[in-house]
Amino acid sequence: MNKPLSRVDRPNSYIGKSLPRPNAKRLLAGRGRFVDDIQLPRMLHAAFARSPYAHARIVSIDVSAARAAPGVRRVVVGSDIAKLCMPWTGTLRHFKDMKSPPQSPLAIDTVVWAGQPVVAVLADSRAQAEDAVELIAINYEERDVVVGIDAALAPGATLVHDALGDNLAFQTTIENGAVATAFNDAAAVVEVDLRFGRHTPVTLEPRTLIADFEPGERALTVHHSTQTPYQFQDIYARHFGLDESRVRVIAPDIGGSFGMKLHVYPEDMAVVALSIIAERPVKYVADRGESFLNDIHLRDHRVRAKLALTQDGRFAGMRVQDDTAIGAFSAYPRTSAVEGNQVVRLMGAPYQLTNYRADLRVIFQNLPQTSQYRGVGHPIACAATERLVDLAAKKLGLDPFEIRRRNYVTDEMYPHTTATGYRFERLSLDQCLSKLHALMDYPALRAEQAQLREQGIHRGIGIATYVEITNPSPAFYGVGGAHISAQDGCVLKVTPSGDVQCAISVTEQGQGTETIIGQIVADQLGVDRERVRVLTGDTETTPHGGATWACRGAGIGGETALQATRKLRSNILEIAGAILQSRPDTLELADGKLIERETGTVRMNLGELAALVYFRSDTLPPDLKADLTVAQHFAPKGFPFAFTNGIHGSLVEVDVETGFIKLLKHWVVEDCGRIINPMLVDEQIRGGVVQGLGAALFEECLYNDAGQLMNGSMADYLVPMAGEIPDIVIAHVETPTLDTELGAKGCGEAGTSAASGAVLNAVNDALGPLQVQISQIPMTPQRILRALGTVQ
Repeated sequence: MNKPLSRVDRPNSYIGKSLPRPNAKRLLAGRGRFVDDIQLPRMLHAAFARSPYAHARIVSIDVSAARAAPGVRRVVVGSDIAKLCMPWTGTLRHFKDMKSPPQSPLAIDTVVWAGQPVVAVLADSRAQAEDAVELIAINYEERDVVVGIDAALAPGATLVHDALGDNLAFQTTIENGAVATAFNDAAAVVEVDLRFGRHTPVTLEPRTLIADFEPGERALTVHHSTQTPYQFQDIYARHFGLDESRVRVIAPDIGGSFGMKLHVYPEDMAVVALSIIAERPVKYVADRGESFLNDIHLRDHRVRAKLALTQDGRFAGMRVQDDTAIGAFSAYPRTSAVEGNQVVRLMGAPYQLTNYRADLRVIFQNLPQTSQYRGVGHPIACAATERLVDLAAKKLGLDPFEIRRRNYVTDEMYPHTTATGYRFERLSLDQCLSKLHALMDYPALRAEQAQLREQGIHRGIGIATYVEITNPSPAFYGVGGAHISAQDGCVLKVTPSGDVQCAISVTEQGQGTETIIGQIVADQLGVDRERVRVLTGDTETTPHGGATWACRGAGIGGETALQATRKLRSNILEIAGAILQSRPDTLELADGKLIERETGTVRMNLGELAALVYFRSDTLPPDLKADLTVAQHFAPKGFPFAFTNGIHGSLVEVDVETGFIKLLKHWVVEDCGRIINPMLVDEQIRGGVVQGLGAALFEECLYNDAGQLMNGSMADYLVPMAGEIPDIVIAHVETPTLDTELGAKGCGEAGTSAASGAVLNAVNDALGPLQVQISQIPMTPQRILRALGTVQ
């Protein structure tokens, strides 16, 4: 049995109702005597016994030795938590007939990936909890494992979930125009069969959680490294039967996320359940090994596509088959179908293309779940499309720049609807192409390439155009029934000292959200940026909103702040006009002062105005509405998404003796609408490029046929390092969206979306004279040598 908690360990006893001072004497309620140093309830630490098998039935669990271990307070199995936590299912209504089984925090009968948590241990320290985990005896009955895409789809395949009947989570077909006719009449056809390696985010900061349940008030506070505190407030309330108003989620500056910290993980729900069971605060920090096993993975795709061409190099039609493997469960609440869905809807997006058919299959396997990560389908769609375009150029004898220019959606075609139904307000494809051509000095690069080839040096030049989804509306998730907000909220106030406080629902992960919001507020109010304090990431102190994902921070959060600031500015000028007996339209705010618009004469500073409003309201006109606090909410209402666009260029050198690829230079021309902070935009793009280069050349989670991760450490899993990254040159075109006054779109995924596609084309350009191609990323030295026939 579990050890009973002593009286001083119980947070719902008389201990812990207020914080005693150290060494103070306190009267124990009902005891009539004093004691020294009352012990407050201590935080417990969680560790998990995980399945060593990718697929097995749980026969028995013996936790007796673990319960007797030093410092252990609780040992909990799946059936214990299932009584508290309603299971979750990773499907959305607009993905018709999608299926995924209910998921619980701890496995109960069956394990379906290696690393799935089975038993939780609570102890006074993490070390004690981990030691106790080693004492747990779990008897498993191994089952057959399915890992590969083809194996999962084969007739009679091993089923990941018997109850589902097959390994298909979701499938859909998109068709527009006369595809068969386009291919029958084509002057030429090119095709690709591309494999994209599964990889994982490898954030510097791991997933962390501290859950603190107060049983007396049935109140839950969770300090959570999540991008979306309001999403988790809703999830914890619904799945644990709590009032939403009594659930508080605090997500400070949580560090690297890239989409990985959007999703529900079994450990999240388990830690909350453990705090409810123990009536104590519970802490969990994923170590690096656990991150490799259980953080979402991504981009496990096989894309087969064909492009039909006319004699003059026009795109006549496209066929796409995308098979994407998502692991054992679909992620909750955003599902694991979104990535594949965006691949088939973004293929061919920059081009005039009417005849289009795409088939998508989303497939279960005995591996960790995949889901949204920086780019969410964009890099796959871009790489596959742009590889087809380069092959088409080669087949027809056209330059890669020329064939793109010939087929882009042109300026007079906007607003434009793609063959897959996406609507573009306005893009700048041709302008970006021209700017990249000049930025690269493309003719000189080609001349140098020709000279070096005569010396046996194999350099390649690749380009890749992308279109990126930003500023998502409810059409993204709300339409499918997910409680994921497409709007943001802002509460803005002037404090009595004249400082400005901005509480806003977008969150900070190091990408500069707070900087951007503070910059907008300071600019519009005419105050120094240092006088603006931006508060984010707390459901108790900030208004409800969607937070930060899908490049919505500046475009939606920034617009919310802009509208709130203009509302507050109007109030300030109205109040100042009443105090100074001037018309509000004759006054202006600048440098924290109220000045006359025409002469620049300073009339009073903002602090003086605030002091009158807060402390001497008796001196103000009785009919004046003296509000120095405003609230504003905003959601996109025009186009469902604000699409951005751009183009990448890459210069590489391939050593055909060793297979090593050297990145020499990378260029990006992007259009994210109105640029608010140029430095933040440039560095967001550079960071994204590096992640794209990682996918192209280094990063891959390697599994054997038993579903075991073979490179789950930083010694074996390769990420790009500083010495491998080339100079990244960035230029911009600005096409503001007219759906907002700010005009900003997103830029956070612009670097990732096309980097791997550009490098893929560059490497194949380098290998062109050798009559070989590579069609799998990452493009490792072994794969290069295999393509060259040097190794088997």
